[in-house]
Amino acid sequence: MRLLRKEKMLVDVLITVENLTRVYGRGALAVQALAVNRLTVFRGDFVAVTGPSGCGKTTLLNLLGALDRPTGGVILFAGKKITTLGERALCRYRREKVGFIFQDYCLLPTLNAFQNVLAPAFPLLNGRGARRARARAEELLHLVGLAGKEHRRPGELSGGEQQRVAIARALLLDPELVLADEPTGNLDSTMGEEVINLLKKLNEGGKTVVVATHNQRVAEICQRHIKLRDGRVVADEFIN
Repeated sequence: MRLLRKEKMLVDVLITVENLTRVYGRGALAVQALAVNRLTVFRGDFVAVTGPSGCGKTTLLNLLGALDRPTGGVILFAGKKITTLGERALCRYRREKVGFIFQDYCLLPTLNAFQNVLAPAFPLLNGRGARRARARAEELLHLVGLAGKEHRRPGELSGGEQQRVAIARALLLDPELVLADEPTGNLDSTMGEEVINLLKKLNEGGKTVVVATHNQRVAEICQRHIKLRDGRVVADEFIN
């Protein structure tokens, strides 16, 4: 494995992974989906995680975002071990620290764009945070180029527009880390380019972004490229 480091990034570690494993199934049916000895993500990183289907890309993102628990190993986020947190603390971590962007958008079909963006803040809407959350949702829809389409439901939006709603939703609570799993996978090249440029803009604004992708264009635009094969990191390079 070859790792090229930018010295200015060494001083600010956001995530450290040590001896991380994820095994699915038991006994003779057990399959090791991930085995990462060590991996560091720095604040401000824009990382593409690539590799063939089944190599562990989604598994890695799910573990970093605490959507799944590892079989073994440690994940530190800003120096705090998240792999030993209880369910309540993990829920708080997912809500406050991580924004998720999924390939299939995961929008609620009965809610309009504004309501979908606002969804992570629903528990706040009866308190003092309601006005702030609504203003933030409007601001984000404008940021992703959907001003004027706030009241359209997902079925009334194109695939690219739905993904931009999903990106706005991921940013609502101002997470430190944005995890995007194949964000251009269901989009044509034009819409995919729009989403790539938006992710780049978010990173330039200070967000740490990790993208699992098959899209070579995404990998080219990222600052760092991590390649997985059979659940292991085989290359880790800063490319910009």
